[in-house]
Amino acid sequence: MIIAVDGPTASGKGTIAKRIAEHFGMAHLDTGLLYRAVGRQVALNEGDPDDPQDALAACDFPDELMQDDILRSEETGGLASRVSVHPDVRQALLERQRAFAQQPGGAVLDGRDIGTVIAPDANVKLFITASVQERARRRWLEMVEKQIDDEEEIPLSEIEKDVVNRDARDINRKDAPLKAAKDAFIIDTTSFDREAAFDMVLDVVKQALEVD
Repeated sequence: MIIAVDGPTASGKGTIAKRIAEHFGMAHLDTGLLYRAVGRQVALNEGDPDDPQDALAACDFPDELMQDDILRSEETGGLASRVSVHPDVRQALLERQRAFAQQPGGAVLDGRDIGTVIAPDANVKLFITASVQERARRRWLEMVEKQIDDEEEIPLSEIEKDVVNRDARDINRKDAPLKAAKDAFIIDTTSFDREAAFDMVLDVVKQALEVD
């Protein structure tokens, strides 16, 4: 069984996907971390994330990089959005994601193109979204809570601009743009806290799978 969870940055899809996986005892993959690792590796290589060759070379990152907290930083998120526009990067990471999705016992994957490209035959497809203002607020609170590289000092207005820019890059990229699959359940979490959003999504998944 495969559950695909897509959505824009800071929509809450990652938290929801992780909890859905825990609820059903399934493996979970935050595919965005793969692109964040590539973006971070470009920086470590002193390369240019907008250069296709530099970005592709960074796909050969060490596995331990996936455990580095810096991948959750706002700066790395911006790098991830930039490297993800390159078709060769997406192709390089494609098979890794598909192999994870097909593992015995099922899997929950969250990202931006899971239901449209990575696992178009997923049993359940979700598209989690929220307003730009709410997503920026959530990102800011997350940064303050984790205090990564003093990023809590970044003004909320700057984070909102970054969210808008990331959305534009993700939606308008030529290869695997961010969009809801035609058969996805679109869930707007703007007015819900984490618990309410999870409960709502869990109900949708249970109904789709016809389980209690």
